[in-house]
Amino acid sequence: MSRKLHDSKSDFRNRNILAFCLFVMLGILTIACVTKTVILNGNTIENQIVSYNVTSAFRQDLIDYTSDTFIKNGLNTSNIDDIITQNRTEDIIKSFSAGQFKSKVGYTSASSKQEIDELMQIMKNLTAEGKSILFISHKLNEIMAVSNRVTVLRKGKYVGTVETKDTDKQALSNMMVGRPVQLQVSKEPAQPGEVVLDVKGLRVPSKTHKKDAVQDISFQVRAGEIVCIAGIDGNGQSELIFGLTGLEKCSAGSINLCGEEISHSAIRKRLKHLSHIPEDRHKHGLVLDFTLEQNMVLQRFRETRFEKAGFLKKDAIREYANVLIEQYDVRSGQGPVTIARSMSGGNQQKAIIARELDRDKPLIIAVQPTRGLDVGAIEYIHKQLVAERDKGKAVLLVSLELDEVMSLSDRILVLYDGQIVGQLDPKQTNIQELGLYMSGAKRDEEGGDAI
Repeated sequence: MSRKLHDSKSDFRNRNILAFCLFVMLGILTIACVTKTVILNGNTIENQIVSYNVTSAFRQDLIDYTSDTFIKNGLNTSNIDDIITQNRTEDIIKSFSAGQFKSKVGYTSASSKQEIDELMQIMKNLTAEGKSILFISHKLNEIMAVSNRVTVLRKGKYVGTVETKDTDKQALSNMMVGRPVQLQVSKEPAQPGEVVLDVKGLRVPSKTHKKDAVQDISFQVRAGEIVCIAGIDGNGQSELIFGLTGLEKCSAGSINLCGEEISHSAIRKRLKHLSHIPEDRHKHGLVLDFTLEQNMVLQRFRETRFEKAGFLKKDAIREYANVLIEQYDVRSGQGPVTIARSMSGGNQQKAIIARELDRDKPLIIAVQPTRGLDVGAIEYIHKQLVAERDKGKAVLLVSLELDEVMSLSDRILVLYDGQIVGQLDPKQTNIQELGLYMSGAKRDEEGGDAI
């Protein structure tokens, strides 16, 4: 069912949507009414999902209305038109303050820390105005920051309800997982060995600006260590990883992996020595219309273990997929034959991590590996990455989660505006100093050379 949402400005401002859900994943916004009874403009619509035909007139009304809301919340209104035109989800969410009841689902997984902090403040402002907010999240810091009361569900069943002021992150995580959870990463000091990845003078072009997204950077990753690339989202992390993995062409510099120069090599050749947990699981991690078991062997189906005379060994593939599903607790409706598209984002991520870590390559490139995972899964993935490091693997981690950066890495390289501006020891720094480097307010004299 499709309805136009525009009649007049006053009509737009006076619309009363009793309940709506915002489903946001990696910058795609879908606005849908999914309650059994939706009251829209005084009309009751039973058991239907309502999609809105956004006319150009409505678009202008939305711009005007969003401007008013941004001003009210002390936000920058200079790029309102771009926000609406480009469907910038995190900012559109901020603009919707007309409803009396709001449900927010999983929107912060694709947002930067600054945007999340702004949204947390706006949610507090809305509750101060008498709005009610149903906030669905597994991120403990956000839950503790904005909620008054917390209800925990586990595997679809009610576990309990607690007042936020009477609990803490440890108690909540134990309720969520059903066992004591170790929130801090436990690991022995790194024992770095030979150089596995050696990057010199690397430049990667930008698709949106004239200057390179990655500008003449050099660094090394050794066997037996976890090196983390930290920085505010949009400072060249994606382009750096694309350049290393072959998803984008480098304009200058060299990449030496396990003694081989690969800066101009095909992706398949690079994958002989590296595993890649990508930033975007939909674009680069999975074939969404393949089954889970097919996705588990995307890079390995040519191995004699899974193929003979050009034909796939389906029984072997299913047996292998079942082992990974059990080991990494990948949950899906139909097990190995589940279509990947139908799985939750967190379980899609666990499937990718299971596949990549099991490939047993000297270099693991992990880009936001725990995004979308609950605290129990995060604990498990952290232990797996540390175990891989202890087995002599080199791990290059890219993360926007500062707690993860500080607790998991052995060395931190801070990327700002496409350049490495600092190399930090997580044991000798703190989040405040790291934030200064990430914002560009501080940088090391040696600049782009990080060994």
